[in-house]
Amino acid sequence: MSPVSLVDVGSYLPERRVTVDFYGGDDDALRESVMFKSPRYRRHVAPGESAVDMIEKAARPVLDRAAARGDGPLDVLLTNVQLPDLPWTGAGSAVAHRLGQDPDWVLDVHNGGCASFVHMLRSARQILRTGEARTALICCVQNTAGQMFAQSEVRRRSHASVPGDGCGVGYLRVGDESPILDVELRNLGEFAGDMGVRLEDGRRYWEPGRSQLDVSFTPDKVRKIIERGNALVPEVVGRLCDRLDVPTSAIDLLVTNQPNRLFLANWRESLGVDAARHPDTFDEYGNLFGAAVPVTLHEMLRQGRPNRGDLVVLAGFAHAGDLAAAAAVRWHPEAA
Repeated sequence: MSPVSLVDVGSYLPERRVTVDFYGGDDDALRESVMFKSPRYRRHVAPGESAVDMIEKAARPVLDRAAARGDGPLDVLLTNVQLPDLPWTGAGSAVAHRLGQDPDWVLDVHNGGCASFVHMLRSARQILRTGEARTALICCVQNTAGQMFAQSEVRRRSHASVPGDGCGVGYLRVGDESPILDVELRNLGEFAGDMGVRLEDGRRYWEPGRSQLDVSFTPDKVRKIIERGNALVPEVVGRLCDRLDVPTSAIDLLVTNQPNRLFLANWRESLGVDAARHPDTFDEYGNLFGAAVPVTLHEMLRQGRPNRGDLVVLAGFAHAGDLAAAAAVRWHPEAA
């Protein structure tokens, strides 16, 4: 099958930079949890700012560069939006219209969570390898921080200060300029039910009521998520590197989701990758969920990394551990 390359990434961060002073109040049972230690800053979407707005701002420069290279029209568009603006309709069709594109494939991918960028990278790569398409854009939006987690009651809970808002996109095309070498993905459905919804009045989220929508965390659930999270990312990265016949310590740049300081430190230690090769954007942007991988990679590109021929591994795990994924790319310096 034809090789497929990740040749460009882009990102967008909302203007509003929020400090920890915005949060706090309740002394809940999870306040001292290492999983919910607050970042210094995070961004919040502006009132009325939609997922389509965010994707357009991240994707427009990427598509402009593609047009300048003569790549032609966009064939595949995949989106993952943490908090859909409309309950019935994904963002994909509106994004295509806003960007002036008419792709044959428009897919709104709801699963994947914090590993959604790698999940969509795998899906887009497979479509392109069939020969029915040549270019693809994958888009991740995290937009709960300034909306769901900023509600008057929810923002008083310890976990509310961890997320931040942002959007990251990746551009793929058929070719071997910056090839995707392999992808490892694990679906662990037995853990899917551990990420629940919290509503104080017990109603279902779509039923009328006054309680505010939140994520359900308990000390027992948090303990299990920490155990799984510490293990899953090293596991999928290790399997990936085994197939490539390279040690994990040979990774030149490891770009993961950015859930908290604990996971980042433990992943580095488990994989034998030092901090210089594992960029950390948590304190500046918070937990960007699925958008963290492309946003962090774009930050590295602005700093002149990765270098020609570097082995770049993108990895993450989703929700309470229902999905984990890693992808390897042999980077080319002209890729973005």
